[in-house]
Amino acid sequence: MSEPGTPHSAHGGHEPPAARSFLEVLFSPKGELTGAIIAGVFLLAGFIVHTLLKQERAEWLVWVSLGVGMIYGLRAAWQAVAQWRIDIDVLMIVGAGLAAYIGHPEEGALLLFLFTLAGALEELAMQRTKREVEALNKLMPVDAIVMRDGDWVEADPDSLVPGEIVKVRPGERVPTDAVVTTGTSSFDQSAITGESMPRSVEVGDELYAGTINTEAPIEARVLRPVRESSLQKILNLVTQASEQREPVQRIIDRVSEPYALGVMGISFAVLMVWWLVFKRPWPDALYTSITLLIVASPCALVIATPTATLAAIARAARVGLLFKGGQSIERLATIGAICFDKTGTLTMGRPQVYEIQPVAWSDTSRLLSIAAGLEADSTHPIAAAVRDIAGKRGVKPAAIGELGHITGKGISGAMGSARVRLGSYSFTEELIPICLRAKVRELLEQAQGRGHVAIVAAHESPDLPAGGEAAVVLMADPPRPGAHELTKQLHELGVRPARMLTGDNRRTAERVAAALGIDQVDAELLPENKVEIVRRMRDERKHTGMKYPGVALMGDGVNDAPALAAADLAIGMGAIGSDAALESSDVVLLAEHLSVVPWGVELARRTRTIVKANLVFALGVIVLMSIATLIGSLIDRAVPLSIGVLAHEGGTILVVANSLRLLFVPDPRHAPAKHT
Repeated sequence: MSEPGTPHSAHGGHEPPAARSFLEVLFSPKGELTGAIIAGVFLLAGFIVHTLLKQERAEWLVWVSLGVGMIYGLRAAWQAVAQWRIDIDVLMIVGAGLAAYIGHPEEGALLLFLFTLAGALEELAMQRTKREVEALNKLMPVDAIVMRDGDWVEADPDSLVPGEIVKVRPGERVPTDAVVTTGTSSFDQSAITGESMPRSVEVGDELYAGTINTEAPIEARVLRPVRESSLQKILNLVTQASEQREPVQRIIDRVSEPYALGVMGISFAVLMVWWLVFKRPWPDALYTSITLLIVASPCALVIATPTATLAAIARAARVGLLFKGGQSIERLATIGAICFDKTGTLTMGRPQVYEIQPVAWSDTSRLLSIAAGLEADSTHPIAAAVRDIAGKRGVKPAAIGELGHITGKGISGAMGSARVRLGSYSFTEELIPICLRAKVRELLEQAQGRGHVAIVAAHESPDLPAGGEAAVVLMADPPRPGAHELTKQLHELGVRPARMLTGDNRRTAERVAAALGIDQVDAELLPENKVEIVRRMRDERKHTGMKYPGVALMGDGVNDAPALAAADLAIGMGAIGSDAALESSDVVLLAEHLSVVPWGVELARRTRTIVKANLVFALGVIVLMSIATLIGSLIDRAVPLSIGVLAHEGGTILVVANSLRLLFVPDPRHAPAKHT
């Protein structure tokens, strides 16, 4: 059984291809499992023939079983010794060899059978968790259709350069990050974010590598090479996370070799003391020493943490939650309070028009057409919201000339001989008929009282009653999916308070907080104010003896970077392409649905519980079986070597099985948080 991270097979560079292929199959996890089954069959046959059929010539079956186990055991032990290491593999091969030497080949064969079986199951389990992590690799496209020299040609995605135009047909994956230049469609990005609904895209929207076109063909301009794509960054992050060790595991890794040497030393000391001091027969003393060497070996202890950590990382990645290693899981498990940024975290971060309120006889469609025409070329979020609502209502932008923009006020233009404006009341007032101005101000005050954004569209025309018309465009930044249940789910997990920290105005912040059930609101904050609040919360909770003392901050990873660094745990809102979120956070949320956050807290706590249970069980087996071996020998009730083998290897298998339960934690959108 190799330690985590140890190659399970190593081959010389001069073997012929056929021999190398045979060895790869022989020493693969499935090959080792097959070998263990063969060893087990021969061992069982030997037991049946010798014990049940009373045939004395059945020993050769046991020796065959021992020999098959030696194939795998000797190879692993030789790899360790060649690197000047004494590890579990060496302990097991020494124990099995000595058992055979003192006339107990059946117990040596049992040891190697179970050891090989446990090693194969462990490797298969680790492969399972790694497959869950590496499944993202399958999202990487293997080909691309690109426009070169006036023709569409197939190309390797790695050859794409920024600026080239690619075509993505229905059912195909986006080869690298790109922006739509022609067409509209929907894209399935569930494998990356965990979202079940496809995302609609149109000209100007960004596409991410690995997402799947589900509707119509589109053309897009390459933004960045494959090696710099959002998906590749996520792959790198998850791979690095799976290779990181938790603090407990790092300690185990450091002490595993000294521990193995210590077990061998103590076993030898027991042999000498039992033989020379207690005057036990040499075979009995050696039998006790071998049993102690086996039961004290730390197989289950070594595998207790990494199997659980990898399983948790793999499960979380499938629903769009990225852990940056075992430390992030450990810190998330201790979170008892959380702070949120508002814009882009609790809300979508972009305004949406929810109503266009005409004043008196104003024509809503005409004014929306004028507004969309004025905002046709603007990149401002409000402009995008206006264009979006016009598109949804089937309203075409009006042809506007003489465009002018005044920062902070609005946009003006001309439609034929008529003047048009879109922006603040003071900017548009000149074009609003006097008889309509009071109503416009009233609508604006109502919107502002609700904490919403409101702008005015005004059209001056002698052909209209009163010489013009106006409408108030009402917008709000909608909450993210799952935001309304977020606080309740966190409270059920004992995470309290849930506190909003925002630079937005107090009225808007309080409206959003009241709608989402946020416990406490701090508004109109500068970045340094957020840092101060987070640090103060940490200091207040640090020495209180709370079960969950940690403070998390959840933000967009850009303007919240200082506060994210000050928190015990930083949760970044990772729009797939957000470098800032990937780099500045301990945990990155790729999914749109905020229910993933409390689910992640529960998963982290469950992982910590499983790791603790694994460690307690592994240490308990070692301590209890070691004591039983020594005391039993002294009172002439020696623990059979076979029982020691079963306890040792059975413990390893149970630890692995316990960890793998994390792979089957239900999807967060179908499993409400539970009180912990």
